[in-house]
Amino acid sequence: MSNTHNLLVELFVEELPPKALKKLGQAFAAGLADSLRAQGLAGADSAVTPFASPRRLAAHVSAVLAQAADKPVQQKLMPVSVGLDASGQPTPALLKKLAALGADASAVPQLKRAMDGKAEALFYDSVLKGATLAEGLQKALEDTLGKLPIPKVMTYQLADGWSSVNFVRPAHGLVALHGDQVVPVGVLGLQAGRHTEGHRFEAAHSPVALRDADSYAAQLETEGAVIASFEARRAEIVRQLQAAAASVGGGVRPIEDEALLDEVTALVERPNVLVGQFEREFLEVPQECLILTMKANQKYFPLLDADGRLTHRFLLVSNIRPEDPSAVVGGNERVVRPRLADAKFFFDQDRKRTLESRVPGLAKVVYHGKLGTQGERVERVRAIARAIGAQLGGEVLAARADQAAMLAKADLLTDMVGEFPELQGVMGGYYARHDGLDAEVATAIEDHYKPRFAGDELPRHQIGVVVALADKLETLVGLFGIGQVPTGDKDPFALRRHALGVIRMLGEKELPLALDALLALAAAPFGDKLSAPLAPLADFIYDRLSSGLREQGYTAQEVEAVLALRPQHLADVPKRLQAVRAFASLPEAESLAAANKRVGNILKKADGLVVPQVDVSLLAEPAEQALHGALQAARPQADAAFERGDYASSLQALAALKVPVDAFFDDVMVNAEDAALRANRLGLLATLHAAMNRVADLSKLAA
Repeated sequence: MSNTHNLLVELFVEELPPKALKKLGQAFAAGLADSLRAQGLAGADSAVTPFASPRRLAAHVSAVLAQAADKPVQQKLMPVSVGLDASGQPTPALLKKLAALGADASAVPQLKRAMDGKAEALFYDSVLKGATLAEGLQKALEDTLGKLPIPKVMTYQLADGWSSVNFVRPAHGLVALHGDQVVPVGVLGLQAGRHTEGHRFEAAHSPVALRDADSYAAQLETEGAVIASFEARRAEIVRQLQAAAASVGGGVRPIEDEALLDEVTALVERPNVLVGQFEREFLEVPQECLILTMKANQKYFPLLDADGRLTHRFLLVSNIRPEDPSAVVGGNERVVRPRLADAKFFFDQDRKRTLESRVPGLAKVVYHGKLGTQGERVERVRAIARAIGAQLGGEVLAARADQAAMLAKADLLTDMVGEFPELQGVMGGYYARHDGLDAEVATAIEDHYKPRFAGDELPRHQIGVVVALADKLETLVGLFGIGQVPTGDKDPFALRRHALGVIRMLGEKELPLALDALLALAAAPFGDKLSAPLAPLADFIYDRLSSGLREQGYTAQEVEAVLALRPQHLADVPKRLQAVRAFASLPEAESLAAANKRVGNILKKADGLVVPQVDVSLLAEPAEQALHGALQAARPQADAAFERGDYASSLQALAALKVPVDAFFDDVMVNAEDAALRANRLGLLATLHAAMNRVADLSKLAA
């Protein structure tokens, strides 16, 4: 019998938590394979196939050895001075150490001597016997189960009635097959065998007796009516969803939702997609409510028409395949009806009151212990929105943004949002339209939470942008102002997401708003509630901006050069980055960046503040006269380009300074004995530094 076979390990358990199943399956397979590789039982090229169904975690690992190869090991015993006496004979300490390793005095002549630090030590060479698969798999199983990403551990009693174990769900079976041989291992009170259970209701044979490691998936599918692979089951569901939608006709398609697809894959062992329907009258309810209740509560896939509108049909993924599915479909239709009726009831009830009539109720809802109620928060958002609106569009925009900001949180007090918090904003938009409000104000209420996640769209109209900006700034300024700063992975108030939203709106909408002034404007309505300084918030925003720009493909040097100047208008940042990139490709760039760094260091070391002024009469050396002349010629051109936002031309105008700058450093002594000469030369360098660093801090480009 060959020493190498494929290995199959399966743990059969009660229904696993669906939202965790995919991760558990991947972690189980990866953990086993990594441990077997570490012990020399599997090679780097051993292929690993994970399996995960509602009632099993399994892994197939190819080319696993029955026993790992023996390994030569060298062990340090002790210093020579401790192990051998003056005549070179072994001391009792050495003999005791050798005995512990299974050797005796006869091994002494074979001991090696080598320097260990400052002293000579004795080393013992031996061969470590390779682990058998039974030993190695036992260790791999124990290590892997201990490290699984289990959301919540259960403690349950074993069959003996008095010992108990901890695991994600009670485990009832263990399979371990190396080729066609059972590997004698045990965990969670179970001993490995070759039998597993099939589908609860539809298995042709149960238990299924597995012939060998390679027949696992095929036998489970044919005899056990189970598609064991998570990925294969998911692909089968997608295929059936498309086929079922095609059978309905009319160009309908199932809603796309990767998380729902993963969850449903984790709920069924043998998927069977069926078509259900509900009464058309429910379509009067906003489709977001119906879609959410069908997805969240029932795990259905709503069907949308070609225009993305909800239809009165849906797809359900059943775990059984009866010849006549009408009972399954009918049962699901009966279950969904009360859910949709609840949504219709909430919608009808909510529309009996205007959004505006709900605003006073926000004064009774606590927002944060140190920042007051939602009512107080709304007043702050209104004040910030009015100020931003006035800057961007005068009194008209300020008034409309104020109205949208006043009503933006009112839907938090509606029945629908109480039942489905995910619909906040969306329902506010529907209720605002029902109240007869301006369409753009209603859209702003709906959009003011955007962008809700990375890559989400921004608010559609200017009013929505103003209110969304005000809302996010109020959150950031308020929480930073009371010291609630995100640390490590912890960000309970999603401040990173809010900061990215602010960055995206200022940049992508090209808003002419200076960041520091914006933060000061947002802090004003808080009065004396804020105790912490706002400088860390500005740092936090630039830090988020820096990460985002590097993800877009700009180098760390380019980003650092631009952000070192803390540009106030974030819409300018991409243009500055492109200018820096173009400048860096010029032949003069490297030399000028190095010179800029040198100038910066000289100015830092100078005593007192250096004024960027030059007295022409004190320019004694030809090289400093030439630099001053070149600067006088290049600067107006560079400044004019900077003022019109042509940053690339501004930087390129400075390329003419390379030769005079190099000559200046070769020929001129900056720290001259004469104080007036020294001050004038420092003034010339300060003038040069200011001229060169308007677009970016060019010293950051120096190697």
